[in-house]
Amino acid sequence: MPVQEKINQLQQRYHELEKSLQDPAVFGDVKKLRDTSVEFDELKSKISLFDKYASIDQALSEAKQTMTDGDAELANLAKDEVDRLTSEKDILEKQIQISLIPPDPQDLKDTIVEIRAGAGGDEAGLFAVELFQMYSQYAASKGWHISIISSSRTGIGGFKEVIFEITGQKVYSSMKYESGVHRVQRVPETEKAGRVHTSTVTVAVMPAAEAVDIKIDPNDLRIDVFRSGGHGGQSVNTTDSAVRITYLPTGMIVVCQDEKSQHKNKAKAFKVLQSRLLAMKLEADRQKNSSMRRSQIGTGDRSEKIRTYNIPQDRITDHRIKQSWGNIHKILAGDLEPVITAIRAADYNERLQNL
Repeated sequence: MPVQEKINQLQQRYHELEKSLQDPAVFGDVKKLRDTSVEFDELKSKISLFDKYASIDQALSEAKQTMTDGDAELANLAKDEVDRLTSEKDILEKQIQISLIPPDPQDLKDTIVEIRAGAGGDEAGLFAVELFQMYSQYAASKGWHISIISSSRTGIGGFKEVIFEITGQKVYSSMKYESGVHRVQRVPETEKAGRVHTSTVTVAVMPAAEAVDIKIDPNDLRIDVFRSGGHGGQSVNTTDSAVRITYLPTGMIVVCQDEKSQHKNKAKAFKVLQSRLLAMKLEADRQKNSSMRRSQIGTGDRSEKIRTYNIPQDRITDHRIKQSWGNIHKILAGDLEPVITAIRAADYNERLQNL
């Protein structure tokens, strides 16, 4: 599609959204208002780019005309102006190219994150806790909200598994880059010889599914209820409040027992099931799309080793973009934005090349 035609489409969509924001039906629907407002704000920044580009292009044409028609002094001044405007125009052209990359329709969604301890025993479980804390602090810095859906602890306080939801503006657009295997290298506190151990934790990030995204036939579900259990097998509740949902076509199982209410556990487990099925559908679609299949960034493949946290050397390395950062404790404390920004920039550059 020609660039100008695409710009015209975006301008038309901008005016449609502008009218929608004045519609009482939209204004009365909190979710629709939020999604419409976010899309409108994004398009507004793009329209501003297009307008600025048109203004600079006009000024550049006038400056070039002055170079041709003006006297020597004016021609020299116009040449300086042409050089300046040409540089600005080149920068704007790159920004407009990026703005025309088709947006990921999932970017506006809330997010379900699953963190699981991998290789490394207790040390992996402890690092799973640190990653959960990192994402919690990062979410707080973005004004997002975290709620735990399900969790399972190790005997020394680590996580075997923790599943949680992050809600807020454009959560998935940032968090989607965290899917994969996270590796930590450090000396455990229990290691008397001072040897560096390597442990792994798996992170799966999925857009939170809505009813319109995935239709599930109730006949495809087996729902079991049982009594919640804590460490050592002791009873947590005296009623059958824990819920296990099995999706029969694939055998996928989701268990939720953190709430005392069976109804709440069932709702949370169903939401996780929907989100997992949506993630599977998106991955199948990605495999069909050749340009997305070639992409090495943001694939969401949970088996891919994406990052190493080397504690003794105070270095975090993201293997997808081959970039490292120091001050590891600051990043683990939630200062994740520089890492996310670098990965997003590399993703955009790669997608530009594939267009």
